[in-house]
Formats: sequence, C-alpha cells, structure tokens
Amino acid sequence: MQFSCSKLDLNPSPQIVNEAAKFRFRSSGNFNVGKLTIRCPSMAVGHGGHYHSQSPEGFFMGAAGLKLVIPRSPIQAKGLLLSSIRDPNPVIFMEPKVLYRSSVEQVPMDDYELPLGKAETLIRGNDLTIVSWGTPIYHCETALKMLSHPSPSLAPLVPQSLRSANIELIDLRTIMPWDVEAIVESVNRTGRLIVVHEAGRTGGAGAEIGAEIQKRCFLKLNAPVRLVTGWE
Repeated sequence: MQFSCSKLDLNPSPQIVNEAAKFRFRSSGNFNVGKLTIRCPSMAVGHGGHYHSQSPEGFFMGAAGLKLVIPRSPIQAKGLLLSSIRDPNPVIFMEPKVLYRSSVEQVPMDDYELPLGKAETLIRGNDLTIVSWGTPIYHCETALKMLSHPSPSLAPLVPQSLRSANIELIDLRTIMPWDVEAIVESVNRTGRLIVVHEAGRTGGAGAEIGAEIQKRCFLKLNAPVRLVTGWE
C-alpha cells in the first residue's frame, strides 16, 4: 500500500493504529494482515508547505504493533523494503521525498535484505555519537566535513578542538524497534550523544531515544543528551 504524501497519513490512522497494528496479537499470531507494508513519501521536499513536508515518525513510533523504517539511499531502500514486506508485522516505510531525485546509487539487481531493527555506523569515532536517519544523515555528513575542513570564512569560528574531534555517525534506519544496543555501546565509548531529526522536538523520536540512553548510559555520559530538530 502507498499513500501519495504524508498529509494523508492521519486519515486512515484508526485502521492502521487500532486494527492493522493489533491484528496479529488479537489473533494470537494466527493472522498477520498479509504482511502489510505501507509506503509513505514524507519529510520536507523544499516546497509543498504544511501539507507535503511533514515528518510523522514520532506519531507512529508510539503505536504498539507497528514497525517504522526510514531509508536514506536507494540501496538501503531496496534492502529494507524487501525485509519490511517479508516481516509478519505491519510496517510504515517512510520515504524522504527530497531523496527521490537527489540520492543516486547503482542498486544491485539481486534479491537482498537489510535487517530491521539494526542501525548502521557510517563513521567511527570516540568523542561524540550522532544518531540520525533519512535526509538529515546527509546534513550531518556535510557538517562533519565542515568541522574538519572549515572554509576560510568559517575557520575563525571553529576551534582546533572541534576540527580534530573524532565523531561517530550512526544511521538508525529502523525507528521502531530502534537498535538500542548499538547506540548504548557507542555512547558508552564516546560519553556524548546528539540526536538529529527533521521533525519537531516535542513528541519526536529523538526525545524517546534520548530518554532511554540517558537512563542506560547515565554513569558514562560526560554531558547531557542533546537534540537537533526541526522547528516546532
């Protein structure tokens, strides 16, 4: 199933949240709603205003029984989509619209899957952990490059300690269930965490991730967990 844009997500939400998400459990595992996967173009696209630029992952994250996936690239999208279709639970597969025409890769023709619930570490580091997903992953990569090699106009604002910082970047990929173990392991090493997402701060997925990591890694944290989010 596919919605034309994220503004439609909330119209059938009773059927998704109250019926599809719970059907497998109400039937004691006898029925799985046909391994339902709902493709949902979402996130900001640069135009479309308040209808076509929403990021509702926080809303669906709280719906028990749903899995929530957000890919960042074509190769990732194929592997995660095949895994979603073959998963017995209903999956919301959110596709960042702006990446349709900007993220280019040579996608293998072979059948392959990427596991749900497993994050991917893109850059290894020991000083700070950054967790993100979807389009903001590219913004994080750009920011890290600007920190390590600032332009002449930016150089006076970037101290040497930031230029030499060893920062770890993790793509969460699956927002629900998210890879708690991978993030805990990383934060226990780095002692710091920043969660970056496009949705607003209040009720966002970053708040849930930050709260869980604050609880599990409390004695290892050198600073409070920080959120970098879209406008409220």
